[in-house]
Amino acid sequence: MSISKPEFLNRDHMAMRIVLCIVGTILCGVAVGFFKYAAFGVDPFTSFVTGLDKISPIEYGMLYIIINAALLLVSIIFDRHMIGLGTIVNLFLVGYLAQYSQMFLTNLLSPDNLIARIICMLIGIVGLCFSAGLYMPADMGVSTYDAIAIIMEKKWHLGRFKYNRITTDFVCVTIGSILYIVSGEPLSSITAIVGIGTIITAFFMGPLVDFFSNNFTKKFFLKD
Repeated sequence: MSISKPEFLNRDHMAMRIVLCIVGTILCGVAVGFFKYAAFGVDPFTSFVTGLDKISPIEYGMLYIIINAALLLVSIIFDRHMIGLGTIVNLFLVGYLAQYSQMFLTNLLSPDNLIARIICMLIGIVGLCFSAGLYMPADMGVSTYDAIAIIMEKKWHLGRFKYNRITTDFVCVTIGSILYIVSGEPLSSITAIVGIGTIITAFFMGPLVDFFSNNFTKKFFLKD
């Protein structure tokens, strides 16, 4: 997946790029909220943040900002091109959007409603992949987490984006699970952060982002 200055991207598309960047980032935060409400396992990065949240007194939204600020340093060191409007919007909005989206769904729907949870999980999966497929090709900066897989491809030459993303996702799930257990939460409840939803995103998010980026965003919004 090529993100760095793709040939299809024309500077005349600036307004559209900004819209795709902001809309994609907002959808990302809301999608994570759907994941967290469904409690069938969240996406890998959220799994890591949630695990850390269990042992930290800091609220989820602020903790998300702190973690991403640390990852931002990696982007600054290895590829400043990854930093842009999308990076800043993601840094400050996604965590709180996820937190309040989950609260809204919890108040609206019963946590015992299995059908609602399954639907919300599916919405979360599609929404997360679709949102990344919007803001990444806009070339306005990506999330600090997405930047890691891109840097692995472009700067460290460790393989294609989608395979690097599988690797980083696996690491996040592993660390998140360990932190969740260490926090003292019952093992039976770990499916709230590591479950079927996590497995699907860990193995298919990279390819799905590729699909939405190439067959939707680039095709319909970022033409020459």
